[in-house]
Amino acid sequence: MMTATPAWPPQSAPRLHVETQLGAGVSVPVDGNPAHYLISVMRVKPDDIVLLFDGRSGEWAARACDIRKRDLVLECISQTKPPEDVPDFWLCCAPIKKGRIDLIAEKACELGVARLQPVMTRRAVVDKLNLDRLHSHLVEAAEQCGRTALPDLAPMVKLDALLRDWPQDRWLFFADETGGQALQSTLAAHRGPAAILIGPEGGFDPAERDAIRAQPRAVPISLGPRILRAETAAIAATAAWMAINGDWL
Repeated sequence: MMTATPAWPPQSAPRLHVETQLGAGVSVPVDGNPAHYLISVMRVKPDDIVLLFDGRSGEWAARACDIRKRDLVLECISQTKPPEDVPDFWLCCAPIKKGRIDLIAEKACELGVARLQPVMTRRAVVDKLNLDRLHSHLVEAAEQCGRTALPDLAPMVKLDALLRDWPQDRWLFFADETGGQALQSTLAAHRGPAAILIGPEGGFDPAERDAIRAQPRAVPISLGPRILRAETAAIAATAAWMAINGDWL
């Protein structure tokens, strides 16, 4: 009877995002909360495998060594996934309440968004965002869903600045609660780099809506006959774009 070949990399291997650029033979020192997670929670022992990604170099299997109480070293031994081919899609959304904006960040990462752009609008009930917390949600989502790239988390900008500086090679689909074009046919007819703009809980005000519609690359879309919460609209619109123009094809 032949012995089964162990899975490589081990399916039980923990997965960790690191800032160090990875490559063959690179040693990655780990301390703080990630070290606590590996040593105390996952019970990593010498020579155990940990999967690493840095957002640029794909995923690497690394061997644990020099394990102490509060830190350890991970040595890269082989690449397990190439760098991710990310669809050229941005999610632009108004800030909403803590917890809900965290959900948007988490699901944006899982769905394959390349850039998450917070946008300040007049009816937004939140005027500040904790970008460090949002980044942590992006990292946690990427670790769990197998991504090798993190979405770019951009600083929040005002809507007028976003529209003024909008790149002319990128479509700007915006969810217009007063009425827009049919989603499926409109997305299919507008290929190429794109973004979807989602307003706050109270929607865009009339002046903002006029300003968006005046942007040459803006295309109003409808998200259906039902009223969606802001986080639901962001997730649903992103999923629709990925299914029609992204990497779900």
